[in-house]
Amino acid sequence: MRVNIPLKRQFQKKLLSWYNQRSRPLPWRETRDPYKIWVSEVMLQQTQVKTVEAYYGRFISRFPSVEDLARAAPDEVMKYWEGLGYYGRARHLHRAARDVVDRFDSRVPDSFEDLISLPGVGRYTAGAILSIAFGKPEAVLDGNVIRVLARMFQVTDDVRKASTQKMLWSLSESLLPKRCIRDYNQALMELGALICRARNPACSDCPVSRICEANRLSIQQELPVKSPRKPVPHYEVTAGIIWRDDRLLITRRPPKGLLGGLWEFPGGKLEPGEDLEGCLKREIREELGIAIEVGARLTSVEHAYTHFRITLHAFDCRYRGGRIQLIGADDYRWILPRELDGFALPAADHKII
Repeated sequence: MRVNIPLKRQFQKKLLSWYNQRSRPLPWRETRDPYKIWVSEVMLQQTQVKTVEAYYGRFISRFPSVEDLARAAPDEVMKYWEGLGYYGRARHLHRAARDVVDRFDSRVPDSFEDLISLPGVGRYTAGAILSIAFGKPEAVLDGNVIRVLARMFQVTDDVRKASTQKMLWSLSESLLPKRCIRDYNQALMELGALICRARNPACSDCPVSRICEANRLSIQQELPVKSPRKPVPHYEVTAGIIWRDDRLLITRRPPKGLLGGLWEFPGGKLEPGEDLEGCLKREIREELGIAIEVGARLTSVEHAYTHFRITLHAFDCRYRGGRIQLIGADDYRWILPRELDGFALPAADHKII
């Protein structure tokens, strides 16, 4: 898709003028430090700004430089990320920090090729770091930008298709100004977050509404076009609060996969034909090689992940024998209840607590 030069310049000018007057005073906008901007961009992936603000300051205070993050123990990094969700982001960020120290002499790379060689850094994150921290002419394309571009230029193809994504990246690149790249990309994302919202877009407050095709045709709510998602599956899951005298058992999940590296009350998913108590006994035997006595159900909590939902049933249990084997877990601890605060646990386990 080609955009004529007068329209492009008008779009850039109006957007930058609006951003200079209306941008939010966010902590990561007060720095040019590429490490701190990188941390903010990782935190902001699939997470609301208000939520990130609460975590960003605490994380940066504890890990003020890439060297500090690289030196930290994985458990400590996960504890400072606890509650922010999408924990793979924290694992990748930690590994990438070590990469930066080892491969790039503790300096965040300022080239696209070097940045995307780091764990967890893709095209969007690399573009955001390069444009915001270094002022380089790199495009960005996240959910907010997709929505703005789809409405502004009446993109009616399914934005989840690879071909449409390719076209939108090309469109985003073609709209980059020659100057003020840092502010322009942030303005584009800010417009999507504050004005060009998914529901009830504030078109009357939009700086580019007069040149927006969706606004002209009154089809804002119909764009962007997205193919329907598959139904979200639901699973019944058990967890054991397993006691040995006055201590309870927690296990650490393997570093890869869902909630990797977090500690949890051990258990697992209900299989066809099982009851909850039988499921819990089997899971503990298969993952840890020990026998337990399952007592009363303490609570059941609902929790939603990105692609599925669970009902987690927690049972009061007693250790009855066997030596713990790390078959399906990465580590274990017998701890006093008051020590739970020292471990990073998933949100569902916090609901149980």
